[in-house]
Amino acid sequence: MNQMLILLVEDNPDDVELTIRGFKKNNFSNEIVIARDGQEALDFLYGTGDFEGRDSTRQPTLVLLDINLPRIGGLEVLRRMRADDRTRRVPVVLLTSSKEDSDIKAGYDLGANSYVRKPVDFVQFTEAVRQLNLYWLLLNEPVPSIG
Repeated sequence: MNQMLILLVEDNPDDVELTIRGFKKNNFSNEIVIARDGQEALDFLYGTGDFEGRDSTRQPTLVLLDINLPRIGGLEVLRRMRADDRTRRVPVVLLTSSKEDSDIKAGYDLGANSYVRKPVDFVQFTEAVRQLNLYWLLLNEPVPSIG
């Protein structure tokens, strides 16, 4: 079985570091690719830009997507993912500090699988990462690869 791939789309270096530390603390050894803005995330998903030539048939097992991103916002990334056959079934967890009702509604309307508000405390954040991993990478049955 191939190692699971997680795409972390996050522009805040502190949150990237906390997420990676949370993964390591919980002994999850999955491959993590970091995209620091929405355009970089789309380039990774579709093998364009800096990721030209990447095998875009290998899609992430899980995308952890911030909403407030430079260049292209997280909700627009989600909209494009759901509009494309290659990525429409990839589980997307919006992992964001926004607690705006409009963001929550928009995220679910666009097809987010889950909306998780980032805890500020490291211990809480680590626990949130552990639970995300436990559910999405161990319990949830991913869509089978085709082709």
